[in-house]
Amino acid sequence: MYNFKNDYSEGAHPRILDKLIETNLIQQAGYGEDEYAKAAKSILKKKIANEQAVVYFLSGGTQTNLLVLSFLLRIHEAVISAKTGHISANETGAIEATGHKVITVETLDGKLTPKDITKTLKEHALAPHVVKPRIVYISNSTEIGTIYTLTELEALYVCCREHHLLLYLDGARLGHALMAENNDLTLKDIGNYADVFYIGGTKNGALLGEAVVFNKPELALDFDYAIKQKGALLAKGRVLSIQFLELFKDDLYFELAQKANSYAMRIAQVIKEKGHSFLTDSTTNQIFPILPKSVIETLSQKYQFYIWKEIDNDYAAIRLITSWATDEEQVASFMEAILKS
Repeated sequence: MYNFKNDYSEGAHPRILDKLIETNLIQQAGYGEDEYAKAAKSILKKKIANEQAVVYFLSGGTQTNLLVLSFLLRIHEAVISAKTGHISANETGAIEATGHKVITVETLDGKLTPKDITKTLKEHALAPHVVKPRIVYISNSTEIGTIYTLTELEALYVCCREHHLLLYLDGARLGHALMAENNDLTLKDIGNYADVFYIGGTKNGALLGEAVVFNKPELALDFDYAIKQKGALLAKGRVLSIQFLELFKDDLYFELAQKANSYAMRIAQVIKEKGHSFLTDSTTNQIFPILPKSVIETLSQKYQFYIWKEIDNDYAAIRLITSWATDEEQVASFMEAILKS
């Protein structure tokens, strides 16, 4: 059975493993003070064109969301998220467990708009009897494969400024968003129009790891204390920093995301040729085709994927994810199976 369930079934890109082995016996300072961390942070600051940015390396996406949001929110404050947002749907109540409410918004495409924000603020205006929205949480790409445009991100940022909110971007699949065929955003744009964001490594070639970036250094004051207190400060921080240095020193990160996207789009094209529709208009490495259940049953005998949503008695939407390590022959085989269905 070949796995199209996620983009982290394999270990890490060979270059990362090679670099970890090559540097294995070189002594380094611990707790993120190693020379590789300094080099990787320097590269990332140049990529976002903000030398004042503050960068930390953490081990996973849920951990990053939990640490950043709980650190930035005061005891009575809440975060606004699309209902499909990862902090709402897939993190076991991690944010709520810290005492902060996640205010969810129904969306058609997984993306929040200024209209969503202003409506939510009006619904939470009865101070001090309701929680106070303070952070807007978005994902790029979203949990259903869609991406934000530059115009959309800028509009959200302006809205947040007007209402004294912070904009936080979950970048678990940021590489795939930036390499989507219809994308017009750059890392520099995200540096300009997000207060805090993170660059996901776990789902794009790294063994593990995310790079959280505070574009405004004042927001990061004492964040290192929060990392330590929550048990997230690795003594062997080099394990994370070496990976990001290797991913970004010559844009391997973007090459890997491009590969994943291209495989997904090849599969999507064949599905379209067969006359099937999609649950969302995704141009990233996650696609959600709506297929007859008989076809799904046949495909599931050779391939693993999630049945995402029941449509009716005869149809359901499935989620297919490709990655940097997806086997091209398996992509071709899956496409052939679709054509024969």
